[in-house]
Amino acid sequence: MSVKQVSVFMENKPGKMCEMTDVLAENNINMRGLSLAETEGFGIVRIIVDDVYETTTILKDAGYINKLTSVVIAELPDVPGGLNQILKVFASEKINLEYMYALSSEGSSFDKAYMVFRVSDHKAAEAALTRAGIRVVTQEDISSL
Repeated sequence: MSVKQVSVFMENKPGKMCEMTDVLAENNINMRGLSLAETEGFGIVRIIVDDVYETTTILKDAGYINKLTSVVIAELPDVPGGLNQILKVFASEKINLEYMYALSSEGSSFDKAYMVFRVSDHKAAEAALTRAGIRVVTQEDISSL
């Protein structure tokens, strides 16, 4: 049920991110979620897209090193404490949170938000969230958000 995130490795230099997004834009790839983490010398761009296979193929053909990672995407109420509900589930189940970022959604009402979570055990996280009544987004759901 987890979603595949594309992680792209690139030099941490001016214009490199623009070069990569040029490739995606030219190939009509819509990024639904994006996170950039940098270190000295290089960065990791993490993206959520509708078509993972097409995106990884396009990036590889353009010379970008990339890999797929399983992540959990949860729908949460867009209210104060909405994120805290999910973090409480992870804490009570002793699921370690490695990183998280927000996901955009088209035409969404403002009462829902979506968060991407990289956790120590995505299957346990999905099961815990489902038990808590929190909707877990699937790869198939991405294009309809």
